[in-house]
Amino acid sequence: MKSEPDEASITDLERADGQRLPWTGVRNFQARNFMRKEMRLGDGVLFYHSSCAEPGIAGLAEVCSAAYPDGTQFDPESPYYDPKSDPGKPRWYHVDVHHVATTPLLSLKAMRTRPELATMQVLRRGNRLSITHFTPEEWHAALAALVELGADSSILSRL
Repeated sequence: MKSEPDEASITDLERADGQRLPWTGVRNFQARNFMRKEMRLGDGVLFYHSSCAEPGIAGLAEVCSAAYPDGTQFDPESPYYDPKSDPGKPRWYHVDVHHVATTPLLSLKAMRTRPELATMQVLRRGNRLSITHFTPEEWHAALAALVELGADSSILSRL
């Protein structure tokens, strides 16, 4: 899951009440459908900082709610307001995520040098999705890379 750190960073998640935040503002049908139809409680999340000086994986989170309507779509004061959304038939959904670990940054540049991460969708040129799939092998490789960078080795228990 990608987030601009000035909007919601791994530190914001770590400091949030209950270390939990709603993943609001997704306005892409493919990402919305992934949250609504495929994400499950306890699923691991690579928390990726994007659109910043040094993008990359900054920590780990987990999905801690089922998908539910994103209230920002109905708020005219929100940058994510969607005047076409109907409260009786919401267009946009989100899940909540819970902080697991803040890690050293595994930068996009470093990710590109690791053959075991080469197949990750987030590394594909032109990828603009804020939420992408990863395989169990990619998850394992990302956790191992984070530990190599100095993350607590206890994150490997999430394999």
